[in-house]
Amino acid sequence: MKYDQTAEQVLRGVGGEGNVASLVHCATRLRFTLKDASKANKDAVERAPGVITVVESGGQFQVVIGNDVPLAYEEIGKISRLTQQESGHVAATGNIFNRFVELISSIFQPILWPLAGTGLLKALLALVVQLGWMDTATSTYTILNAASDALINFLPMVLAITAAKRFNANQFVSLAIAGALVYPAIIDLNALGEPVDFFGIPVVMVSYVSSVIPIIVAVWVQGHLERFFKKVLPSVVRNFLTPMLVILILVPLTLLTIGPATTFVGNGISGGIEWLWNLTPAIGGVLMGGLWQVFVIFGLHWAFVPIITNDLAVSGYSLLTGPLFAAVLAQAAAAFGVFFRTRNSSMRQLAGSSSLSGFLAGITEPAIYGVTLRLKKPFIYGVIGGAVGGGIAAAGGSAVEGFVLPGAITITSTMGVGNFAMQLLGTGIAMAIAFTLTVTLGFTDVPEDSTASSAPPAGDNTVITTPVAGDVVALKDVPDKVFSGGALGAGAAVHPRDNTLSAPVSGTLVTVMPHAFGIHTDTGVDVLIHVGIDTVQLNGKHFTTAVTQGQRINTGDTLTVIDRTAIAEAGFSPLTVVLITNPAAVGEVEVAQPGAIEQGEPLLTVASVKTPTPA
Repeated sequence: MKYDQTAEQVLRGVGGEGNVASLVHCATRLRFTLKDASKANKDAVERAPGVITVVESGGQFQVVIGNDVPLAYEEIGKISRLTQQESGHVAATGNIFNRFVELISSIFQPILWPLAGTGLLKALLALVVQLGWMDTATSTYTILNAASDALINFLPMVLAITAAKRFNANQFVSLAIAGALVYPAIIDLNALGEPVDFFGIPVVMVSYVSSVIPIIVAVWVQGHLERFFKKVLPSVVRNFLTPMLVILILVPLTLLTIGPATTFVGNGISGGIEWLWNLTPAIGGVLMGGLWQVFVIFGLHWAFVPIITNDLAVSGYSLLTGPLFAAVLAQAAAAFGVFFRTRNSSMRQLAGSSSLSGFLAGITEPAIYGVTLRLKKPFIYGVIGGAVGGGIAAAGGSAVEGFVLPGAITITSTMGVGNFAMQLLGTGIAMAIAFTLTVTLGFTDVPEDSTASSAPPAGDNTVITTPVAGDVVALKDVPDKVFSGGALGAGAAVHPRDNTLSAPVSGTLVTVMPHAFGIHTDTGVDVLIHVGIDTVQLNGKHFTTAVTQGQRINTGDTLTVIDRTAIAEAGFSPLTVVLITNPAAVGEVEVAQPGAIEQGEPLLTVASVKTPTPA
């Protein structure tokens, strides 16, 4: 189905774009928050092609589409501005560390790949110069160096855009503030080293080239100032006076207070890390090399991004990065060991491709989630190798001179700092340890038939197990009419008495959200696991996802870990619904009787895929 007509009719039915305060989507629904619910025409929306039903619940106008909801969401984005995340960002809740990690990831994530790409170019350029293939005095080098260095050089302007989105500030005003910080005349004032004042007030000049913290704090203040002026200024002058006053106030304020103060803090952090690293570099390397991939699993690595980028701005390198090559390449080597050791053809294929992406590009998520962490022991072997190799690299004072993703290609970025031979030695030992332990000590292999991609013989049934221990609840008794009415398919629900939810069947993950998972099985059955009722409103809070979209999974693999108590305290039910979302393509669905059930026991039994009757 083409969803362009759906988008037009739904948007018209909810009262138009101007009546929509916000729009998000979950695994099956478009969730509108309307300014005036009385303007919505529920019947008209339900008549739109592709719409299953409409639910008005929790202050939201929920349009149920099914598995194709991302397509409808995308079409709405083409005819409106509702899907653009320029404002209305919902910040994470919880403890201060979780909020800090969410803040950093929201600001840095959009620029991670451009930073990594230019960092890779810088590393390759350094290798070419080191090999004597290019002279730094040539104009060719100047052009290529500018291409690789411009993004990090003007990082405040890039961060101004992403920070403005995060703090709901005007992006172009943010750019004006950041542009003033890296304006040539301001840079010259700092370079001259002469006294500078602003209306007689002394200005402590610092370099804002490649800086991180000053612009983020400035844009945060900007957001508050803009909201204040929009409230107090008359509408006739608000549109042009607000940006003028914000820039007039914030540029001097940043140069006088925010900039020097945050730069002092940043320099203190970098100096402290260097001081501690100089005392016990090997121990620091062991910790970073051993724990880095653990940080990646839980998303905690984002907490290090501002420290690393700040180090690059202050010192031109970051000592925290030297051990990361050992950590990353050890996991790739462990996955490569699985490639040699496994007898499962699907696992071998996944291990081979994921280890290659880890070696070359430093992208280890496919290797971690699809291979090493899934098999458990290889992940541990990689951690051991990363710790040993990271300690050796750190002992040699190795560090990168640009923002790069650690990998075999980008290891040349460490040539200019510390002992490059120690970096190569540490990384090589890390890979050797991980590979050797994986091949010699082994792991519990995945049975061939559990990941076989071929369809089963005709007449076989597909058994959908319960993803979590608990009590079976009939679908008709689920307190959500979209589920209970069977609009999304046949199935059952489970009241969980545990926090770990596992895959109820083997297949490919076609949908992964914190609260919902869609699995396409080899027998052609589409399974939806929806954790909780209306839990999309938690924005991922109290959920720790263990899988990624497109990943191949087996029955019993962990999907997510939830905090049932916290979900309940937030006012939501953790009732988990398991549905067959393509009932028309399969045979009869047999459902387990209500009552206690253990994880892994049959919940649904689906008859073999129907074959069309010849005409």
